[in-house]
Amino acid sequence: QVQLVESGGGLVQAGGSLRLSCVASGRTFRPYAMGWFRQAPGKERAFVAAISWSGGRTSYADSVKGRFTISRDNAKNTVHLQMNSLKLEDTAIYYCAAAEVSYYSGTYYLNEYEYPYWGQGTQVAVSS
Repeated sequence: QVQLVESGGGLVQAGGSLRLSCVASGRTFRPYAMGWFRQAPGKERAFVAAISWSGGRTSYADSVKGRFTISRDNAKNTVHLQMNSLKLEDTAIYYCAAAEVSYYSGTYYLNEYEYPYWGQGTQVAVSS
């Protein structure tokens, strides 16, 4: 089991930036692919970004490409989501997710059902 805790959410004006963090604890000696998802009010949870265990491979939803950057620090069991040029439509609860993979695997997942471990979420609100 691995536990995930997100932080860094808040209220920001459109065009501003936020940096989300997700810290893993528990069974962290295993390799995990990590993902960020978000759920806006009245909508289903959607993929935002994913990163392989090594950090060498990443993927982004079209809606955030060029604005968001996912990164990780395995020594600190942490994954970040740097969000720049925020838009009103980025308002959502952001969730961190983890899926165990093979060592040195370049695997990451875009589908939320591939991730068995989830954080509790952090709220991001973008105002005009």
